[in-house]
Amino acid sequence: MELILDHFENPRNYGSLESADVMQEGGNPGCGDIIQVFLKVSSVGVVNEISFSGEGCMLSQAGASIVLENLKGKTIDELEGISADIVLKALGKKLVSTRPNCARLGFNTMKKAVKEWQKLQALSEIQDSKNG
Repeated sequence: MELILDHFENPRNYGSLESADVMQEGGNPGCGDIIQVFLKVSSVGVVNEISFSGEGCMLSQAGASIVLENLKGKTIDELEGISADIVLKALGKKLVSTRPNCARLGFNTMKKAVKEWQKLQALSEIQDSKNG
């Protein structure tokens, strides 16, 4: 519980990225938790910057901070391959099982951001091939 409280009071990688390549929003309509995940990705697919902002319960905000903390420097493919088990390992099965939607909100939003980045890259490649 100390880890959760620390990440809630002092979130890591918190704040919007003005120059983000992708901003993805996620939320839990039932309880009002909102998270935005920002990714800045290099031309070779390395995540140079990752951050989040949002509001909501301690578990959703601390969970996002904990999950995103060690993802900077990984590739988009690595992020795509990360399983939801990262949430269980970070927060503990007991805590996650009490409020899974809150616990996984940051993780799920990060996954959506990865998909959005991939979609934008595919569209860009199609556009380049039409113009090239």
